[in-house]
This record gives sequence, C-alpha cells and structure tokens, in this order.
Amino acid sequence: MATARYLVRDVAEAVGFYTDVLGFEVRQRFGPAMAIVVRGDQDLWLAGPESSAGKALDSGAQPSPGGWNRIVLVVDDLAGMVARMAADGIVFRGAIVSGPGGSQALCEDPSGNAIELFQPGKGG
Repeated sequence: MATARYLVRDVAEAVGFYTDVLGFEVRQRFGPAMAIVVRGDQDLWLAGPESSAGKALDSGAQPSPGGWNRIVLVVDDLAGMVARMAADGIVFRGAIVSGPGGSQALCEDPSGNAIELFQPGKGG
C-alpha cells in the first residue's frame, strides 16, 4: 500500500474531486481539517489548513499546495479519461506526452496539486 499526503485549500472540495472525478472512496474524515481517501492500494491524505500538516514550520515557512511532486494513477484509457475530464473543466498542465514506457497527462486537483494519469505502453 502506498500513502501520500497532499495539502489542500478546502478538504470538502478535494474529497469531492478525488471521489467524483478519480474514483477514490472516503476511508475516514477528521472534520474540516483532513480526510483519507483510497483507490486500490493508494491511500491519499487530504490535509487542509487546519490540519497539523498545514501549520507554519518553526522557520516561519507556511506549507502550501501545488508544485510538481505528484501521485501517479495508472489508467486503461488515457485519451478517453483526459477528454472526459477536460470537458468537465479539469485543468491540465499540457497535452498527453508519450515515452518508451507509456503515455501521461498531468492534471490538477482544485488546490493545484499535480496528478499524473499514466497509461503503460504495450510492453509495460
């Protein structure tokens, strides 16, 4: 099982995105501060500003969502999924790109966190 934590601006909005758009299920909610959603063997902790992960560090730095680190979700029909999500207004950081291992597209959750949708190549 893999676990990742994303900082999000709004936990309820993030839960809606991950469940309605990407097929996750809610495992646990911690009020408005945090929720855990799961998809297969992937646990994703959605931590809002009120969670411990959202608190300022000793240095004064404030954690924030976004960036280029990401979770990878393996999909069977990348082109179809991208088309459906784009039609629903989901933000993509670019077009589908292909390499020796397969094809990928990067979308964003409502807080700007990157999600890689990956379809393995025929040999992968």
